[in-house]
Amino acid sequence: MANTTELSQNNTTQQKPAPMDTTAQPENKKKNKIFTTLLIILVAVGGYYGISKYMHALNNEETEDAQINGNISPVIPRIAGYVSEVRIKDNQYVKKGDTLLILDNREMEIKVMQAQAALENAKSTLTVATANTSAAIANSTFSKSNITTAESNIEAAKVRLWRAQKDYARYDDLAKDHSITEQQYEQALAEKQSAELQLKVLVDQKKSAESQSEAVFSQSSATGQQVKVASSVIKQREADLQSALLNLSYTFIIAQASGQISSVNLEPGQLVQAGQQICTIVLNNDTWITANFKETQLEKMKIGQSATIEVDAFPHHEFHAKVASFSPATGSRFALLPPDNASGNFVKVVQRIPIRIEFTDKNDPLVNQLRPGMNVIAEVHFK
Repeated sequence: MANTTELSQNNTTQQKPAPMDTTAQPENKKKNKIFTTLLIILVAVGGYYGISKYMHALNNEETEDAQINGNISPVIPRIAGYVSEVRIKDNQYVKKGDTLLILDNREMEIKVMQAQAALENAKSTLTVATANTSAAIANSTFSKSNITTAESNIEAAKVRLWRAQKDYARYDDLAKDHSITEQQYEQALAEKQSAELQLKVLVDQKKSAESQSEAVFSQSSATGQQVKVASSVIKQREADLQSALLNLSYTFIIAQASGQISSVNLEPGQLVQAGQQICTIVLNNDTWITANFKETQLEKMKIGQSATIEVDAFPHHEFHAKVASFSPATGSRFALLPPDNASGNFVKVVQRIPIRIEFTDKNDPLVNQLRPGMNVIAEVHFK
């Protein structure tokens, strides 16, 4: 009986609730307040950041697909040849007109001498043709004078024949009446026949002079054509000489503009081909930005809007610029193999439009330190 009582007392003792810890509840409440406060602050900061970004996006467009661009002049020889002398080094600054390298010009000098000899030969040919023309003109003048003389002689012979015919007619009548001797009659007849023969001879001489004159005239025309041919040959030889001199000048490759030379991989004795780019000259006096914006970013963008440029090389400096122009086509249209969507395998891709952005603060000293190809972040402001 006593054991039963003791067991019931133990059960009663175990079933009593433990006393409550009054210090735990204030701590939990304090933690909840801190969490709630932090959550509110984070939400407020996030909302402010999101709203500010949204408002910023309404008035600005930004792209990281942008690079510094500049004028780059290629150095290209116009003729093929072996390098004789290299006068430039990597990254060297040159001025317009400086000699960059010299090609072996011995062959070109020989061609110049050949062209000069051909020109002198053509001039000699022209001199001979001119002399022949002068002689032909003189012969033609002499032939004309012969014709004139023959015509005068013919007129005199006609007068003599007319007189001989009249005398013969009178003597013939007198001979019929036996008023003159037969000798006198024969003299009149002989005079008439002689005048007729002389007239015929003079007429034949005139025809011969006319034929000779025509031959001389033809020869004069031919020699005149020879002068024209010789003159045209001289012009051709002069052009050949100028071409040879021009090719000789091409053996001296000069800088077409002032700027900084790129890397030069040339040595004396190396063969270069006409049209081969051997190096480039980067002009430092003018740089701009080529920014490739998405086509969906161009709705509010206009020429003249201000822009802010951040260059990776100068992360703590802000460059001021403005939108200068838009490309007439997307960048993919100028690719070596532009896309052709007519093949049936069409996947819509957002295109990018190259935009030229120019610096407005030319007095910024860092602008002159920019180099073509540098990566930048371009941001265009609508307001």
